[in-house]
Amino acid sequence: MVKYSREPTNPTKSAKAMGRDLRVHFKNTRETAFALRKLSLTKAKRYLEDVIAHKQAIPFRRYCGGVGRTAQVKSRHSNGQGRWPVKSARFILDLLKNAESNAEVKGLDVDTLYVSHIQVNQAQKQRRRTYRAHGRINRKFI
Repeated sequence: MVKYSREPTNPTKSAKAMGRDLRVHFKNTRETAFALRKLSLTKAKRYLEDVIAHKQAIPFRRYCGGVGRTAQVKSRHSNGQGRWPVKSARFILDLLKNAESNAEVKGLDVDTLYVSHIQVNQAQKQRRRTYRAHGRINRKFI
C-alpha cells in the first residue's frame, strides 16, 4: 500500500493515482501540475494533449529564470513566460488516465471529476559509474 501526502475528505467520491521516482524534470513537472489544479478531468486531459501538440503552453511562474515569453501564455498569466514540457505532460496525462480508470472501477461519474490535489516531489538521484584512471571507479549522481 502506498502512502499519500493528503487523504481526500470523502474517499468514496474520489479517485487517486500516484507515480514515484519518474524520470522527468522536477521543475517542468511542478509547473505543469500547478497549471492543472482545479480543472475538470476532461479539461485537464485536453489541455495536456494541446501542450503535447504545442497548441497551448504551460505558464512558468516559480521556476521561470531564462524561460522565454510566448503569446500563448500572455492571456493566462501576467509575466507571459511559458514552455511546452512534452515529457512532463505525457507522464501527468498517464497519471490522469490512471486516476480516471480508478474512478470507473469505483463506479464514479467521470464527467464530474476534477483535479483537487496534485503534488510533485523530487525523485531519488539515479546512480551511474564513471571510470577513472588506474582501474578506479567513482559514482556519479544524476
